[in-house]
Amino acid sequence: MSTDFQQARAALGERLRELRESAAGGRLTGTELAQRMGWTQSKVSKLETGRQTATAEELQAWAEATGQPESAEELLARLRGLESHVRSWRRQLASGHRAVQEAHNVAQANSSVLHAWESSWVVGVLQTPDYARAILSRFAELHQSPRDIEEGVRSRMRRQEGLYDSDRRYHILLWEPVLRSLVCPPSVLAGQLDRLAGVVGPDTVELGIVPLSASLKLPPGGGFWIYDDAQVIVENWHAELWLDDAASVSTHLKVWKTLRESAVFGADAQNLISQARRALNT
Repeated sequence: MSTDFQQARAALGERLRELRESAAGGRLTGTELAQRMGWTQSKVSKLETGRQTATAEELQAWAEATGQPESAEELLARLRGLESHVRSWRRQLASGHRAVQEAHNVAQANSSVLHAWESSWVVGVLQTPDYARAILSRFAELHQSPRDIEEGVRSRMRRQEGLYDSDRRYHILLWEPVLRSLVCPPSVLAGQLDRLAGVVGPDTVELGIVPLSASLKLPPGGGFWIYDDAQVIVENWHAELWLDDAASVSTHLKVWKTLRESAVFGADAQNLISQARRALNT
């Protein structure tokens, strides 16, 4: 997590402690507030020390439990500021996958030059509907989120309109294991590989494959997107990080350029895709 995020979460914790100590009717101890809210004392402590991020519902409950309901809006504004950088999957997927996909659609539509690195799966903008359906289903199972899979797939497919925008450029790098990872049925992966073969060549898309046998100056690491050299989006199992500070952007761009040195393009990329396709025997 970014230092800015940690500082903001600590500041939110300090504000929560202030509200507890200035509670209507007199100062509450952490134990007393926990009992009033039906929580453990350790949860109160973690929230006040910035070791845990409160949900919107928890902030609302805190404001009411301290007898200061008018402070709820302020607390929620602080939370929104946090989540502009760190967006937990639990919160994002509370209302399903479509809203998450729409947020990415907007971010990509507002960008002209996009760089991507992915070591685990085919990036969303190049996915087939069947492949996207398989990926979203896996994440719905992991996070126990609403299964609005079809709405999420349709939204993700709309993102691909950008591939045909002559004013936009996509520079996408995939690690070769992505071509062989059975995160979906073999028949679905076969269709996905056929789709990838079709995007090698258009002037709006530069698709590079980093061979498994290539010498790497950096470990592959996790996937990320860079939008207009101004914002980075990084995914992990818990959350997405939306980072716009210069240090984060420059570091990820340096990583991308370093990984690109090991990539192959054009006919060589086509050969790797074709080899993976033949290996499926479908």
